[in-house]
Amino acid sequence: MCHLCEDAERLLVNILSAKGYIKLDIADSQHLFDKYGERIPVVKRDDGRELEWPFDMQILHEFLLGEEEK
Repeated sequence: MCHLCEDAERLLVNILSAKGYIKLDIADSQHLFDKYGERIPVVKRDDGRELEWPFDMQILHEFLLGEEEK
């Protein structure tokens, strides 16, 4: 895992208490590598919205738990 992904995962764990997310490594899939190769880390919600790095705790919290975009 790259250092940016490790940083993003630390933020996720702080918000989600190490549950409620699936971690994927783009190195395991050519499709994911082609789609996300230069955008990682990316957090994707169940509704399909994506948040690309860089983000901090506040931005991630608002993205995951905040109000839906209108």
